[in-house]
Amino acid sequence: MDSPRQMGKYNTVIFDLDGTLLNTLEDLADSLNVTLEHFGYPQHTIEEVCSFVGNGIRLLIERGVPKGLSTEEIDQVFDYFMEYYQVHCADKTKPYEGIEETICRLRSAGIRTAVVSNKADCAVKELAEKYFSGLFDVAVGERKGISKKPAPDGVDDVLKQLGIPREKAVYVGDSEVDVATARNAHMDSLIVEWGFRKADFLREKGARILIKKPEEILSYCLD
Repeated sequence: MDSPRQMGKYNTVIFDLDGTLLNTLEDLADSLNVTLEHFGYPQHTIEEVCSFVGNGIRLLIERGVPKGLSTEEIDQVFDYFMEYYQVHCADKTKPYEGIEETICRLRSAGIRTAVVSNKADCAVKELAEKYFSGLFDVAVGERKGISKKPAPDGVDDVLKQLGIPREKAVYVGDSEVDVATARNAHMDSLIVEWGFRKADFLREKGARILIKKPEEILSYCLD
């Protein structure tokens, strides 16, 4: 399912979190650089950190540290980052402009909404409630039995919980991981241009439908 169907077809929208709903980049970059400085490692520009994100915190750390570190050393960096980020994850993080209004319009029209993220399941639920209280039917992250995207596990779990056939749902994300997730879940997708990846890169990775503003989602769900 490479391209969305006719307008008014979808009754469920499943969103990625970072880079799609929430701009978390500055807090991730700040937390990474504080962590790297603590260990005496070189820091990164926000553009470099942007290229590291999209596959979960562990890979962010592995991409951010100097090459050649042992697993034990990376574990130490990861643990320090997590402790710092838990305290500072909302210092600068905020929803993208227009996204909350779009979700409210979807729900007012009876469209179901959900979140699937590569963050830990508890963090996904906490962030969804903090920034979008009452606006999602289900929020799913990585947990035992639910593999990280691009595995379709999280999407499949949401569809099962909501009792929605996948042809009635569309997946919205911002990265090559999201393109692959939708493909692996045999779902249609809308890939956003306001997130962590450039449009040309996303097209190279197989994105068929790119949207520039959140309100464009409405035209694929509302008659």
